[in-house]
Amino acid sequence: MKGAMVFLVVFALFLFVTLNVVNIPPGEMLYGLLGVPKTDYPVLGIPVTPLVIAIFNGVVCGFVAWFIFTLGMLGAKKEEVERPSLRF
Repeated sequence: MKGAMVFLVVFALFLFVTLNVVNIPPGEMLYGLLGVPKTDYPVLGIPVTPLVIAIFNGVVCGFVAWFIFTLGMLGAKKEEVERPSLRF
């Protein structure tokens, strides 16, 4: 559940940032790979092209943050298991 929260926070952050600065790399590159022409058709007042680029950036960066968080949590659990107990 914590991993989902990490994903959502990073997704929202990168969505907001990319809507203001469209030239952030992964989203624009993925949009170019789709081969869809750029358009200014508004969806909820935001042009489609920057909105799709922002969603791509949010998903990619959110997934990377979730993956790093998951690996960190697995490392923390592994460290707890390897500690010897001091029982008398």
